[in-house]
Amino acid sequence: MSRDPQAGPLSERIDAAVRAYDADQDLGRLLDRMRDAARDASADDLVRVAEPHRERLEIIIPLYEEIVRQRPRDARAIVTLANAYWLTGRGPDVVGELATRARDADPENRGAWHLWALAESEVRARVERWREVARRFPADQLARAALADNAASLAGAEHDPLALDLAMATYQGLLAEATTPTQKRALEHTLDTLRAWKI
Repeated sequence: MSRDPQAGPLSERIDAAVRAYDADQDLGRLLDRMRDAARDASADDLVRVAEPHRERLEIIIPLYEEIVRQRPRDARAIVTLANAYWLTGRGPDVVGELATRARDADPENRGAWHLWALAESEVRARVERWREVARRFPADQLARAALADNAASLAGAEHDPLALDLAMATYQGLLAEATTPTQKRALEHTLDTLRAWKI
């Protein structure tokens, strides 16, 4: 079965493909049409037409696949694609490979480091990755929270007192920086729970 012919400027082709998908929910046809349109476009134009659809991963993925093909060292584009893959369940191998590429292209891209840590499937190794991210970006509270959460998971799963100490110290640091009563209560509750553990 042949695809519908496409013509006109890139934005019109993308909009037509999206309208057709919203009507028929044919994901395969949408991906074919998006890739056909992207193949003829510049990366700059693709970034521009992707922006209004940034919450729709089925649209972002084929567009950013072409952007990354054209710009293999563009860390921001690689992170956008890797994040879309992660959110659609593409798995740690492909996401980890893209995150490593983005991290190597731009060592200051925190999104790349976060995805690199998230993509590690083994909990002990994931703790070490989050420790490295938190060490590299000490003001990054999200990374430190992920470090604490993963260390607590490791402590519970493997009865590891060092992991428990790491989790508690990290949560205590976050508590010292908490700025809202809700944050403080949540962190205090978590610390009270961890103090009660017998490891």
